[in-house]
Amino acid sequence: MKLIISQMPVVLESLNIGFLQTLKLFFVTLLGGFPLGLVMAFGSMSKFKPLSAITKLVIWFFRGTPLMIQLLIIYYFPGLVLGNPVWGGGEAGRFAAASLSFILNYSCYFSEIYRGGIQSVPIGQEEAGLVLGMTKGQIFFKVKLLQMIKHIVPPMSNEIITLVKDTSLARIIALQEIIWAGQSFMKGSKGISGAIWPMFFTAFYYLIFNGIMTVILSKLEKKLEFFR
Repeated sequence: MKLIISQMPVVLESLNIGFLQTLKLFFVTLLGGFPLGLVMAFGSMSKFKPLSAITKLVIWFFRGTPLMIQLLIIYYFPGLVLGNPVWGGGEAGRFAAASLSFILNYSCYFSEIYRGGIQSVPIGQEEAGLVLGMTKGQIFFKVKLLQMIKHIVPPMSNEIITLVKDTSLARIIALQEIIWAGQSFMKGSKGISGAIWPMFFTAFYYLIFNGIMTVILSKLEKKLEFFR
């Protein structure tokens, strides 16, 4: 116990740095995934068949293959197969590759949630808007949007909570997020080796962060209850 207490400051410093990387990846994924997912939702519902088919194919690929494989392909494929290591070998390159992988993957899941939310709004409301002389853009933003948000918040909340934990997959390309930081003390880092307890300690970071996100998303759901 005395050994663990003496190691605690060093471990916490490393875990905090790793957790900041986890937070960055989380928020970058949301910032990129939310708008791209909406664009892909419109693409999949497009009446222009080639656009709809291509969008659905992309969604099928990213939802049908493991995120870990996508990370490996996006990070290693340019260098190993094309001979063009666009990401370089540094931490910034790994973060950029991980961000692109997560944004593409989660935007595909978000797009299906958006599509379900848009299609859940009764078609009669769109027809009524057209009769009143509203454009399709006005109907979407003034009639459909808030109702759509009410329907998509619960499934979107589940995806966001899943994203918090999925960020740990980025360690497959040696991105130094929190799990990577905890695991490094087993192999040997900063004078500490063979210590497994830092790995278990990382669970508290995820629990606390997920708890905060759950509270925020629950409050958002309550604010949208007036659509019932």
